[in-house]
Amino acid sequence: MSKSLARVTAALRAAGLTITPVETATETRTAQQAADAAGVHLDQIVKSILFAGETSGRLFLFLTAGGNQVAADRATALAGEPLGRADIATVRAVTGFAIGGVAPVGHLTPSPTFLDPRLMDFPTVWAAAGTPRHIFPIAPADLLRITAARTAPFTA
Repeated sequence: MSKSLARVTAALRAAGLTITPVETATETRTAQQAADAAGVHLDQIVKSILFAGETSGRLFLFLTAGGNQVAADRATALAGEPLGRADIATVRAVTGFAIGGVAPVGHLTPSPTFLDPRLMDFPTVWAAAGTPRHIFPIAPADLLRITAARTAPFTA
């Protein structure tokens, strides 16, 4: 088991959840790939989108439904500072995950987190589990609880 997958599994267990990530037969780097692998609607996929504060340099995590896009103006208003895309090296250093496998939990350094209300429309959503081939199912209410996210309308 990779260190990233082990960190996600440990975070889920520490939160009192008995969820086992699933290894997929194909890569799940994109929301559509993950939806196809899980056999679910695109919006049931949790995209972990990271932006960097242009003033603070701090990362902000936006957990977005697979078919939605983060609206820059809304994300900036929530963060309280202008945001730019986080670069690959910073994402890896702060979260411990590579792009395409960033999980919503198990980050090396926690970031302020916001959750797309669309995710709450489903009994189960699926998120990356730290690798490009592992995903896990979770109830949106549990995801909200274990990430300490704030539900907010930040999509276009």
